[in-house]
Formats: sequence, C-alpha cells, structure tokens
Amino acid sequence: MSSSVHESSVKAILYAFLANLGIALAKTFAAVYTGSGSMLAEAIHSYADCGNQVLLYIGLSQSRKPPDREHPLGYGKISYFWSFIVAIMLFTLGGLFSIYEGWHKLHQPEALTSAWVALLVLGVAIVLEIFSLAGCVREINRIRGGKSFGNWLWTTRNAELVVVLGEDIAAIIGLVLAFCFVLATALTGNPAYDAAGSMCIGGVLILISLFIAARMKALIIGRSAEPELQTMINTIIAEDDAIESLLNTITVQFGPEIMLAAKVRMHPGVTIERAVERINELERKIKARVPEVGWCFIEPDCRS
Repeated sequence: MSSSVHESSVKAILYAFLANLGIALAKTFAAVYTGSGSMLAEAIHSYADCGNQVLLYIGLSQSRKPPDREHPLGYGKISYFWSFIVAIMLFTLGGLFSIYEGWHKLHQPEALTSAWVALLVLGVAIVLEIFSLAGCVREINRIRGGKSFGNWLWTTRNAELVVVLGEDIAAIIGLVLAFCFVLATALTGNPAYDAAGSMCIGGVLILISLFIAARMKALIIGRSAEPELQTMINTIIAEDDAIESLLNTITVQFGPEIMLAAKVRMHPGVTIERAVERINELERKIKARVPEVGWCFIEPDCRS
C-alpha cells in the first residue's frame, strides 16, 4: 500500500472512532434517561463501531509486517480478516441486538420520558456522523483518481475504507430512523413506534453488514488486482521490445500489495542469459511504474 493510501485509511478510521466514541457516550446517557429502545439500540451500535475501528486499525497495522519464512507473501490479507470480523460484529452486536431490543420493547412497552433529550442527542449525533462520513469520502476522493465514486466502491481492494464508509452510512441512516421514531413516540405517546424504530435500525445494520461481508469474502478467497492496474501491467509488458507477445498474466491482491505472474514469448534467437537479463529488467520496470506490485514472476514460454 502506498503511503498516501495508508494515510487515508488511518485518517478515515480515526475520524470514525472519535465520532463514534463521543456519540456512544451521549446515546448511553440519553437511553438511560429516557428509556428509549431506539436510543439504546443506537448506543450499542456506536460502541460496536468503536470496537470495529480498533480492529480495522489493528488489521491495517499488521498488514504492513514484512514477509517471513512462515508467511513468504507477507501479512497483507490479515486486513481482510479483521474487516470480515467487523462485518460479523456489525451483524450481531448491531443488527441482531437492535432487533431483539425492539421486539422486547414491543411486547413489554415502557413509557418514553424526556423525549427532547433523546432528540437533541440524536440531532447532534447526526451532525457528527455527517462530519465523519465527509472525512471518509474526502480520503476516498484522494485515492480514487479518475474513477467515479460508484466504480471505485465496486472495484477497490481497500478493505478499511469500504468498511468505514459502510459503517458511516449505516450510522446516519440509523440515526435518522431513530430520530423519526422517537419523535413519533413523543407526539403520539405510543411506545410501539420506538420499538419499531429499534427493529428498523437492526434491519439496516444487517443489510450493510452483509454487503461488507460479501466484499471481504471475495478478497479473502483471492481477488485479482484492480482492472486499471492489470491494464497498466499488461501494457508495460507488451511495450517491452524484448517481448514478442504476452501470453498470460495473473494478479492476486495480498492486502496492500499485488503478486504478479506472467508468461511471455520472447523474440526468436534470444539466448538464455540475455532472456534472463531482459526479464529482470522488465520486472524492475514494472515495480517502478506500479509500486503496488510486491512480487513479480515472469516466465518465458513458447506456447501460443
């Protein structure tokens, strides 16, 4: 991972952690003071998000450990593991608990007191989460280049920014839902609205967690490099005047770095010594122009 991408990921995680910690404490006070199920669901969600940011940072830090005998391709994929754990936590601690709390409140309703406290806290939390989301989007914009935002989201291999973005979006949707349902409860005096709000928040969190889990599954299994990097690599190889044709390339994303394997057909008459020399030069050229390539294996072949 280039230093700019690493820095963007760290900043996005820090924005989200600080926002969620402050929001979680405020929500806890409001939940205890008002007895709101929606507010309690939101407090649990924010605490889970704080833990998630810590796990993401651990994964990001460990992914930069150098290769060793037991892990010759490094520790890059460990960030995908921790991101997958975050998705599980979002599903269980966030989604399932919120649905359970709503179901419990629906069958054992409790009167909502001092709804204005909950609404005030939720309003402030929405503003803070918008700032956190804006910070995440700003860091994404720094690294997505000329891609559209949607294209970046579907093709990026940056697990941390995808998770932080998903959490921030889920948080804002959940806060807006909680605000609406608490307001409905305060206006009607019917605690069923508050219980329904908790269950709706749980549903949103489960959907976001499933999306994150699906993205991380693909990366854990083994996914190729981003399409534009593959195109750049193929172009560099094809432009080399020692190469007659490019037969095949395979790329695999290992966290911040890429492993490249390629088969090439060299011009006839090239000696073995000269072929080795030119392939070594080509590998150095690829790594210089595509710094994400951590391992490069190019094999001469004669097959068509």
